[in-house]
Amino acid sequence: MPEKVIPGPLQGPTDIREAVCLDTRKVYDSCRDKDCIEDLRFYPTQDSQAAIDRAISVKAGKAELLYVYIDVEPIGFDRGFYTVDVRYYYRVTADAFIGAVRPVPISGLCVFDKRVILFGSDSGAKVFTSQVAEEGPDLQIRKSNVPTAVVEAVDPIVLSMKLVDVCDCRPCDCAISEIPPCICGCFGCDLCFGDQGKRIYVTLGQFSIIRLERDTQLLMPVYDYCVPEKECPCGGSCGDEDPCELFRRVKFPMEEFFPPDHGGGRPCCREGGGGHPN
Repeated sequence: MPEKVIPGPLQGPTDIREAVCLDTRKVYDSCRDKDCIEDLRFYPTQDSQAAIDRAISVKAGKAELLYVYIDVEPIGFDRGFYTVDVRYYYRVTADAFIGAVRPVPISGLCVFDKRVILFGSDSGAKVFTSQVAEEGPDLQIRKSNVPTAVVEAVDPIVLSMKLVDVCDCRPCDCAISEIPPCICGCFGCDLCFGDQGKRIYVTLGQFSIIRLERDTQLLMPVYDYCVPEKECPCGGSCGDEDPCELFRRVKFPMEEFFPPDHGGGRPCCREGGGGHPN
């Protein structure tokens, strides 16, 4: 049975110089999703609502992921597992067509709620550090019995957009509340959450990765110190360097002259139930 490796220099014929104990975050569980989110209610700005009420059709634009709120709670009946509640806030833009005139750009908010269950292990330890907060009291304590949830997501794809009269709206289409001020500030004016006028429903395609992490110490092999090999470039301060020589080192932009034959877009999501990810 081999001897247990401990931190410090290693002896014998090996390329590894020493074993080092590192404090880092370990991923305990993770998942990836391709959500097709159907019929999200579009909460327009006040200026956009005026254009929507007069519109005869709308054309989908793009969606931008503004913020993700994450909440982690332990599951009482299954120790070590946690629910991760995620709320996505999107800014969606589109064009509203009013008669034969040019389309009117509109923008608004869409919100999507998602819940996953992941394993995050169990710990009751409290971590004390000497790190001082820039603002606020220096408590130097952090409870670490709940793992840290991390959500990675890209801007979604706008798959469809529907304009409906208020009489054709969904039966349980309640107005959203408690929008963070930082989200409202991204639109430049107040948003409309009322039940009057026409409404727009948006279908989005969202790619995301969700994981649970904990601080831990890992023993890692070290081959050598990481010493930079190249010299620092002088940037724009090198006035004596030959510009033609700089140009010769620039790679020829072959892709600009010969576009790729294969498609580089992301696949569309399949159709699914209203208001819920597939």
